[in-house]
Amino acid sequence: MFVILTYDMRRERIAKARKIAKKYLRPVQRSVFEGHLSQSRLDRLKEELLALVRPEEDGVRIYAFHSFRGASVDCLGRTEERPDRLL
Repeated sequence: MFVILTYDMRRERIAKARKIAKKYLRPVQRSVFEGHLSQSRLDRLKEELLALVRPEEDGVRIYAFHSFRGASVDCLGRTEERPDRLL
């Protein structure tokens, strides 16, 4: 499945969150990552992030897409990687 991960965290946990996310997904913006993951790898990613996140201070969103039917991406401005591998 295709996964988009975003986070908004306290400064002291950002570097650790980025390191975890980069193990599974590729960065496209400072706190946005995307890529293809199996369900088991997605579960491991969630477990690692849950160990880091403080729910009263941090927010993490994970969007999982099982199909790209009708999907498109428009990138305006700078991104860390080109989106041409998305679809």
